[in-house]
Amino acid sequence: MLQDILLVVVGLIFGIVIGFFGARLFMKKYLKKNPPINEDMIKALMSQMGRKPNQKQINQMMKQMEKYQ
Repeated sequence: MLQDILLVVVGLIFGIVIGFFGARLFMKKYLKKNPPINEDMIKALMSQMGRKPNQKQINQMMKQMEKYQ
């Protein structure tokens, strides 16, 4: 009886850990393949704010985005 409960608890913990790392790996691959923000989006965003961005500013913004991913 106690052994059965212990096996269930260990199985749940093991499943949660494997699921967490599997989902984390999947999301890293997905975000690397499909980045949430690209250069065109940054240009549009800065244009909407009334600024005309140059390539240096865009590159700086892209580096900041990559830093936090």
